[in-house]
Amino acid sequence: MSSYDDGTFDEIESHEHPMLGRLIRLGLFLLIQGIAVILVAFVALLVSFEPGWSATSEQASLLQPGDARSGTLLLKDDGITSEATRLGIDVDITVSGPTLRARVTQVFRNPTKDWVEATYVYPLAANSAVDTLKMVVGDRIIVGDIKERRQARAIYEQARRAGQKAALTEQERSNIFTNSVANVGPGETVLVQIEYQEPVHQSGNEYSLRVPLVVGPRYNPAPVVQGVDFRPDGSGWGSTTTDPVPDRKRISPPVLHPAKHPPINPTSITVRLQAGFALGEVRSHHHAVKIDDRDATSRVVTLADGAVPADRDFELTWKPAAEKAPSVGLFREHVGDSDYLLAFVTPPALERTAERPLPREVVFVIDNSGSMGGTSIVQAKASLLYALGRLQPTDRFNVIRFDDTMDVLFATSVPADAEHLARATSFVGDLQARGGTEMVPAMRAALTDKLGETGMVRQVVFLTDGAIGNEQQLFETITALHGRSRIFMVGIGSAPNTYLMTRAAELGRGAFTHIGSVEQVEDRMRGLFAKLENPAVTGLGVRFTDASADVTPAIVPDVYRDEPLVLAARLDRLDGAIEIKGRIGDRPWSVTLPLQNAAEGKGLSKLWARRKIGDAEVARTMRETSPEDADKIILALALEHQLVTRLTSLVAVDRTPSRPEGEPLKLSELPINLPAGWDFEKVFGEHPQTVPTQLRERHADAGRQSTARRPTPAAQSDTVRLPKTATPAELKMIAGLILLALSLILFAFNRRQPLAH
Repeated sequence: MSSYDDGTFDEIESHEHPMLGRLIRLGLFLLIQGIAVILVAFVALLVSFEPGWSATSEQASLLQPGDARSGTLLLKDDGITSEATRLGIDVDITVSGPTLRARVTQVFRNPTKDWVEATYVYPLAANSAVDTLKMVVGDRIIVGDIKERRQARAIYEQARRAGQKAALTEQERSNIFTNSVANVGPGETVLVQIEYQEPVHQSGNEYSLRVPLVVGPRYNPAPVVQGVDFRPDGSGWGSTTTDPVPDRKRISPPVLHPAKHPPINPTSITVRLQAGFALGEVRSHHHAVKIDDRDATSRVVTLADGAVPADRDFELTWKPAAEKAPSVGLFREHVGDSDYLLAFVTPPALERTAERPLPREVVFVIDNSGSMGGTSIVQAKASLLYALGRLQPTDRFNVIRFDDTMDVLFATSVPADAEHLARATSFVGDLQARGGTEMVPAMRAALTDKLGETGMVRQVVFLTDGAIGNEQQLFETITALHGRSRIFMVGIGSAPNTYLMTRAAELGRGAFTHIGSVEQVEDRMRGLFAKLENPAVTGLGVRFTDASADVTPAIVPDVYRDEPLVLAARLDRLDGAIEIKGRIGDRPWSVTLPLQNAAEGKGLSKLWARRKIGDAEVARTMRETSPEDADKIILALALEHQLVTRLTSLVAVDRTPSRPEGEPLKLSELPINLPAGWDFEKVFGEHPQTVPTQLRERHADAGRQSTARRPTPAAQSDTVRLPKTATPAELKMIAGLILLALSLILFAFNRRQPLAH
């Protein structure tokens, strides 16, 4: 009989070799444990893996279908190809002085022979107050109701299963929404219309509105398996997985390759501009428009080319006919038992003529990730080079660049002399756009204050498109580390993440500006440096003399040159005056505004509630309020004022079933265009076969090409790579194999002992 017959293990397990049996069991245990660790980690990776620039595998067929006809999108299901649901968008905006009311109509047409459910991801302005949903089916209009989010989803799902037409509007981020429409019949067209209120933006003598038209693909850091191990009692295994973007699938619609597909989502825009003062220049920066003059204070603006692809934000600016814009605007609205007030107050710009400006430490951070490819990196580099040229000899500076790795140009901030500026200029000039967008480590590095309290003003200028999904991690980093630093966000490209920009600047006590084209670089950067180089209005306080008021923002922020202080308040009565006090540099400043002088406004109650919700979100981020208490405040405000938030949704249901019983319902995720100026290969990989593989390919490529693509700074450079998760699997497997080998040697030796006698 062989030494390794079926009775061998029984012999080992017998009392003749108890130590050897325990040794083998321990070896097998460690070997199996190591294999289990790897399997669990692999399964977790398969289950949770999403590419940095997220898209699902089902979306891949939208990227390169060889049989697509012009203007047609294809969906593949079980090998069968059919036309996808198509979409058209109409945006109608009415500007009434300080506020605007927008109506967005989305047209869902189903050219297939199936009953489908359509889901569309779309952007809105971060401070928009969404309050209305209507669904038009044939000659029927179904009006939506605001419900608590889970309740709204349950109503929608029940209607979907019952074959009823239903629409659901949900907020995924403050500036990303989804519309879902259930039971769109073969050949049927459904109109879904939402409405929102928003304040007009003002900077100096320029007023503006922005209509986001495309959600830029977001870089979503992969979930991290923090630990995988057997429990102490030896039973089972456990793992802790942290996902910085738990809703990655809901904010990542399919993206079409612009070179392989014609643009989709044709969008028409009409703006009815009623400024409230005599108008001067009215301009669209990124679209050709037709402007009709109605009277001195009114214009009607439409797209000159009719409907255009939704691949870039629409921006409209206007200026008063006089040299200076009104320095004060006060508006009121009476709703229910309360009066609502909206105040715009622009402090005077006081130059430092007698005093020398305070020296500054400026840390520039530039995003050179894949989404910055194309024209965006050109704009970012031009902006940074302009900024370097504006530094004074008394200033100190540093430059940080990041993608999925990070380089800090100098070990610490250096004087802005000719030598250091030349090295920085060379460093910036060599930058190329590749890789993922790991923004949090770069922000953490920028906020690391190595100089300490030196009497210098410390400013961080952050240039990025903000195309990340883990915004909350960035906000928490700023809250924890900003110290004496002030953060100025510069949004780059045709579709920046303005929610991230404005919130980061708010938390960092700075300001936000946007650069949408190379032509805007000098003008916008000049305006930014006017803020950086001149004193802010600090120590601001607000008091109502004869009324009890609930004012937002609760903590009045600093205001920079040419920026108005914007206050919203709910009053018990409209009496007395509002007093605003602060300091411009070292000089006191104050203004008193009688409330009876306020003009009639529209939608102010909605804007007040939306800003109060924003206050609660900030307090939650800064941990001034517990998550539970913040959510209670948000939910109460949203239900009272009928607004869509992350806790509430709009749902509309046609009570009459339309889908015949037994007919299947297919899900159709409507794709979007790549934002104008973006480079598809920089975002989704150099040779993408499918969207989901791009992150794996690009990160592998990043390791191979790291040396070739990194700029070589003339000064010392601290290169930082992202931490990688690890498990003890290899050690356990090696230890197990060693113990098993030792056991077999000992067993063989013991079996041969009788032959020696």
